[in-house]
Amino acid sequence: MILTVTPNPSLDRTYEVPALDRGEVVRATGERMDPGGKGVNVSRAVSAAGVATLAVLPLGGVPGELVATLLRDQGIVAVPVPVAGHTRSNISVAEPDGTLTKINAPGPELSDAEAESLLAAVGAGSVDADWVACCGSLPRGLDPAWYAALVARAHEAGARIALDTSGPALLAALAERPDVVKPNAEELAEAVGRPLSTVGDAVKAAEELRELGARSVLASLGADGQLLVDASGVHFASAPVTSVRSNVGAGDASLAGFLAAGGAGPQALAAAVAHGAAAVQLPGSVMPTPADLVPDAVTVTSQVPMDRPLTEPAV
Repeated sequence: MILTVTPNPSLDRTYEVPALDRGEVVRATGERMDPGGKGVNVSRAVSAAGVATLAVLPLGGVPGELVATLLRDQGIVAVPVPVAGHTRSNISVAEPDGTLTKINAPGPELSDAEAESLLAAVGAGSVDADWVACCGSLPRGLDPAWYAALVARAHEAGARIALDTSGPALLAALAERPDVVKPNAEELAEAVGRPLSTVGDAVKAAEELRELGARSVLASLGADGQLLVDASGVHFASAPVTSVRSNVGAGDASLAGFLAAGGAGPQALAAAVAHGAAAVQLPGSVMPTPADLVPDAVTVTSQVPMDRPLTEPAV
């Protein structure tokens, strides 16, 4: 069972438009409303893969009620932690060429009591979990060290930890030795304090995160593929993508594929890339099902192209 934690969930509205013309009335050609937040997306993708999941998240107000209803409608078992503030609503505008404009609300501020209730819910659920995926930014009111406390509590319950966050929260949690951290190229660059322009730069940065405490690093390099750096060495995987419809939640789908495939080794890396490649070709934050995956299209190698320039260098 994979338990997910989303400290700052959202109600996500996605609009597909012919073009985003600033200052004009734009008529959408398609729209979706989904339960959002990185951990929520992981639960949705894990469930689509046929793996049991439990989603722990703070919810408040009418948007929070909608998130709970949408999760229930999708067959996701949720453990809502009531909070006084309203769950945030996010808007994404997707254009035909793959350009995505996102407007993310700040979300509620959690009290000390609400933060502790969230930790307690995770601790209780972790007893039956194989993995705990801690995902996303922290809401107002939570100190960067909150994720470190969560990693420690989940480890005490016997679960393995996958952490997908960035900035001070990521660096603070590394001391508690999470089993997997999942940064993208920009988050890697931020963590090590320097730009990354090649695959080799990303490998070096991932190795530095391992030196700081991460047991393994699953790093997304966007269109270039993904890296897995762990005690056994370095593996690189990629897959062709014919068209990008929306990249909302693609990284979350990748993490879900990685964990559902065991959370270690080249086979799990291949599953991560297959899920990510499928997700970007779906609308909004739709999570891929097994029917959407093309595992034979994924290439995995230990011969990492260290000198290959990144399509989108991280600064």
